[in-house]
Amino acid sequence: MGLNRCIACGKTFTARAQSPQQSYCSNAPCQKERRRLWQREKRREDPDYRADQVQAHKAWLARHPDYWRQYREAHPEYVEQNRTQQRARRAEKSPEPVAKMDASIGTSPLKSGTYRLTLMSDDDVAKMDVWMAEITLISTA
Repeated sequence: MGLNRCIACGKTFTARAQSPQQSYCSNAPCQKERRRLWQREKRREDPDYRADQVQAHKAWLARHPDYWRQYREAHPEYVEQNRTQQRARRAEKSPEPVAKMDASIGTSPLKSGTYRLTLMSDDDVAKMDVWMAEITLISTA
């Protein structure tokens, strides 16, 4: 039995005789990290395991429908941290406006007249039921 260095904490430990290639010491945080990494790898590689995990999560949510609402009420610091992170994520994205199907401007900036609408590429629009159009003035009334 030799000394091994723990991958998680970096401390040396004596490996168990049954597992001479042991990579993690027996400290609880190190074992938690080992299990977390194993589960992440298993989800990535095994579609059956991944599907089972999704189903188990949905079942848990069905049994605990108010969990997140109650958690947010009990942990206002979590709510504030989440808002701050969301603002930062939003700021990193491009400043281009996102088309929304219900968006409207109170008054139209267009004068009364005859216009031609030309359908443009809709590749950059996130919504399925939005058309991008170019408006060209033909004549004023």
